Amino acid sequence: MTRNAARANPHLAPAAGAKPAQGSFATVLSLLPYLWPKGETALRVRLVLASLAMLLSKVATVYVPVVYGHAVDKLTHAAGPLAVPAELIVGYALVRICAAAFGELRDALFAAVQMRASRVVARKTFEHLHALSMRFHLDRQTGGLSNIILRGTLGIQNVLRLATFNLLPTIIELLLTTFMLWYLFNAWYALITFVAIGCYIAFTFAFTAWRTQFRRAMNETDTEAQGKAIDSLLNFETVKYFGNEAHESKRFDESLARYEAASVKSQVSLNALNIGQAVIISLALGVMMLMAAWGVVHNHMSPGSFVVVNTYLMQLYVPLNFLGFTYLTLNQGLIDMEQMFSLLRVNQEVKDSAGACVLAAQGAPAEVRFEDVHFAYNPDRQILKGISFTAAPGQKIALVGPTGSGKSTISRLLFRFYDTTEGQVLVDGRDVRDYTQTSLRGAIGVVPQDTVLFNDTIYYNIAYGRPGATTEDIERAAKLAQVHDFIASLPQGYKTKVGERGLKLSGGEKQRVAIARTILKNPRILILDEATSALDTATEQEISAALREVAHDRTTLVIAHRLSTITDADEILVLREGLIVERGSHQALLAKGGVYAGMWAAQVERDEDLPEPAEVAE
Repeated sequence: MTRNAARANPHLAPAAGAKPAQGSFATVLSLLPYLWPKGETALRVRLVLASLAMLLSKVATVYVPVVYGHAVDKLTHAAGPLAVPAELIVGYALVRICAAAFGELRDALFAAVQMRASRVVARKTFEHLHALSMRFHLDRQTGGLSNIILRGTLGIQNVLRLATFNLLPTIIELLLTTFMLWYLFNAWYALITFVAIGCYIAFTFAFTAWRTQFRRAMNETDTEAQGKAIDSLLNFETVKYFGNEAHESKRFDESLARYEAASVKSQVSLNALNIGQAVIISLALGVMMLMAAWGVVHNHMSPGSFVVVNTYLMQLYVPLNFLGFTYLTLNQGLIDMEQMFSLLRVNQEVKDSAGACVLAAQGAPAEVRFEDVHFAYNPDRQILKGISFTAAPGQKIALVGPTGSGKSTISRLLFRFYDTTEGQVLVDGRDVRDYTQTSLRGAIGVVPQDTVLFNDTIYYNIAYGRPGATTEDIERAAKLAQVHDFIASLPQGYKTKVGERGLKLSGGEKQRVAIARTILKNPRILILDEATSALDTATEQEISAALREVAHDRTTLVIAHRLSTITDADEILVLREGLIVERGSHQALLAKGGVYAGMWAAQVERDEDLPEPAEVAE
C-alpha cells in the first residue's frame, strides 16, 4: 500500500484481528446486479466499454518496457546524431500515453455505474429505515445511524471500483509481466517474480487480516463519538439549562480518546506493513538485477535487456503496492458495508399484508372502532387491557386520564406505528392491518403535542402536509390555524427559516404551524394530541374554534389534559392503567361525580377561566 494513499485518508486502514468481514465474498456477489442493472442499457454499454478500456490499458502498460529496451539497445550501438532512435522514443511516449489514457477512460466510463449503484443501495437503506416501526426509531441514535449510511455508501463505491477495475486488472498485469519475463529471458526470472508476488500477496493479506480489528474499533468509536456529538447538539437547550457543557465535552472526548488509540494502532501497523512490503520487493529486485547484470557482463544479455528487467520490476512494484492498497480498501469497504447491510436486515415489524387494500384519503368521515384491544410495548408491561369504543363517522371522541394510562398508545395503534397484541382496530369496518400503511396514514391527520419542524422555511413546513399544494391553499390553512398574520409580520414572511427542529419559533407558533400543516392535509380522521397545550388562553380559544370548524366533517380523536378543550366532545373516555373507567358526555360525567368530575374540579382550582362543575352541570 502506498504511504501517501494511506495518509491522505486515515480511514483506509482497516484493521483486523478478526476475520476480514464474514461473508465478504457473498457481500461482493450481492453487488454484482448493480453492475449490470436491469433496464439500464446505457449503463451496461458503459460497463462493456470500461472493460475494453481496462484491457487496452494493461496491454499498453506491459508493452512499455519492451519499447524502452529496444531504444536503449539502439542507443548503445548508435554512431552519430542521425542514429538517435527517434521513432522508438516517440513510440515509447505514445505507449505510455495510451496506458494512462485508457486507464482514465476506464474510470470515467465506470463512474456512472459506480455512483448509480451506491445511490440505489443508499436509497434502499433510507427507505427501509423509514419502513421500520417506531420501536426501532425510539432506540436509534441518529448521529451514529447517519454515519453508518455515509460510510457504507462510500464503502460500496470503493468495493465496486476496486474489485472490478483495480483488483482484476492488477492480477492480469502481474500474470502478463511474469509471462513476458519468461518469454524474453528465462524461467528463473519468471519463477523469482512468481515467488516474490506470492510472498507479497500472502504477507499483505495475512497482515491486513490482523489489522482489521483496529479498523473495526475505529468504526465503532467513530460512530459512538458522532452519535454523542449530534445528540448533544440537538439537545443543546437541555445542556444549557443544566450547565453540563463540561460533562458533554468529557463524554465526547472519551469517545475521541478511544478512536485516537485505535487510529494510532492502525497507523503503526500500517507502517510495519509498508516496511514488510518494501523488503519483499527490494529483495526480489536485487536478485533479478544481479542476474541481469551477470548476463550483460557475460554477453548473454544486452544493456537494453538489463533495462527491461529493471523497468519491469519497478513497474511491477506499482501494481503490487496498489494490490495491497486495494485489499486494504476492500476490507474497509466490506466492514463499512457490513454495518449498513445490517440495517437492511433489521426486521420490519409492521408490514403490509398480501393483498392489502387502499383506504381513501379524502371523502366522507370514517368510522373508527377498537374491539377489545390489548397491547404491550414489552411482555412484562401491559399498556392497554381490553379497550373497546366506537367513533361514528363525524364524531368527536376525547381521551383523558393520567400520564401512562394509554391515551397516546391508542393513537399510535390507529396510525399503525405498532400492531395490537390482541383485539382489532378497525376503520370503516376493516382491520387496519388490511390496509396499506401509506393509504391508512394518508387518511389520518395528527397534531402532536411535541411539534418538531424541519430546518426549512415556514412555507415548506406547512406545505409538508400536502406537497404540491398551491400558495393559496397554504395561506388558507395558515389563516384557519391563526398563524397567517404572525407569518406576514415577519421580514421574510413564509420564507422565514424555522431553525433546527423549529427552535426559532415559540412553542405556540410551532404548534400553530403544525395545525396548519394538518389542516392542509385535509384528512378523514383527525387526531389532536394536546394540540393547544402550548398556547395562551386567548389563542387557545381562537384555535379551538378553528379546530372545531376543521373537525366538523371529520372523525376526531382528542387526547387532552386541559378538559376545557373537550367539553363539546360527543363522548369522553376516561382511562386509567389501560382501562376505560368512565365514559359519557361532559355533562353526564360531571353529574356522575366520579373520576372525571374530580379531574375537572382539580383543574378549576388551577384555572379561574373554567366554570364550576355545578355551573356546567346546570
